[in-house]
Amino acid sequence: MAEQSRSGRIRGTGKRRKRRSGRAKALTATAWAAAGVVLLGGTGLGYVYLKLDGNLQGIDINTRLGTDRPADVDNGSMDILVLGSDSRSGDNARYGEDEGGARSDTAMVLHVYEGHKKASVVSIPRDTLIQRPACASDSGAGTVSGGRHRMFNTAYEVGGPVCAVKTVEKMSGIRMDHYIEVDFTGFKRLIDDLGGVEITTSRPIDDDKSRLHLKPGTHTLDGEKSLGLVRTRKSVGDGSDLGRIQLQQAFMKALIDQVKDVGVLTSPKKLYDLADSATKTVTTDSDLASVKELAGFASGLKGIGADDMNMVTLPVRYDPADLNRVLPLQRQSRQVWEALRQDRPVPAAATKDSAGDRGDAGEIVAGG
Repeated sequence: MAEQSRSGRIRGTGKRRKRRSGRAKALTATAWAAAGVVLLGGTGLGYVYLKLDGNLQGIDINTRLGTDRPADVDNGSMDILVLGSDSRSGDNARYGEDEGGARSDTAMVLHVYEGHKKASVVSIPRDTLIQRPACASDSGAGTVSGGRHRMFNTAYEVGGPVCAVKTVEKMSGIRMDHYIEVDFTGFKRLIDDLGGVEITTSRPIDDDKSRLHLKPGTHTLDGEKSLGLVRTRKSVGDGSDLGRIQLQQAFMKALIDQVKDVGVLTSPKKLYDLADSATKTVTTDSDLASVKELAGFASGLKGIGADDMNMVTLPVRYDPADLNRVLPLQRQSRQVWEALRQDRPVPAAATKDSAGDRGDAGEIVAGG
């Protein structure tokens, strides 16, 4: 059938030419906001549950995927697929022309280790050519065939979150416990409600496509500028999406460092505004689609700081037939996924020869 466009549980150096956009995830901000709402609920503001629960959108991934999944190994670790869709519809239209369907421009597998004191993040380049499985179409009208050498981000386009989860599970052999998705507008709103993110740039950033122009030095970025930063690629590294991933990872670390110091638990209004934005921003699997469940999820993340999080990019090489695409380095990729399956740190040797491990784009930005 032709490809069609689309409109868990908690457990104890080549140049690219194609123009597209991405963003980082405010995952920890979302979880922290939800946890704070629960704390305030105990002091008499429990009525906010109903409104905030109504903001959340959930997708029953477990039921739709059925039993054709990796084993559910309950060893105290947790795996979450974090995606950003690139839809240009609605409030996102200002960031470009809608090309017929949303795709997953940014994809991260977050592995929280047993004990929930450390985590690893594996970024999957959106243009990675992979074996995509057959998926039910996101519209529900039949099945979309899979095949070899399909771009990773087309899984979301043809089958939505369910196909994205299925594709990652087939690639990694790891069952995803949860799914979280954020879009352009929601990302901006979260950063603004947090009061901005302070970063320090070591070199100028001038990128007309992302509309970001920063001199070297320390800056407090509002939502619009933060979005520009995580969309930037032309002026960092080799201009490819791999350089942008490094920039996104650096920004995410700066965000995590600051999100616990914004005073939301001492300001009911700030807390409510942040929680309202957070719950409007995310789409989750159905097991997380309530304030209570998000708060439980948050309790498993709140002890993890930026220094406790190892961020890597899936080992890849540029496709010699098309420098706009990358191919997984099979042996090294297996090492990455096997380490997470065994709840072990990702070995440094696994990313040593990867195109995503070259360059210094991630060193341009640090927390302020």
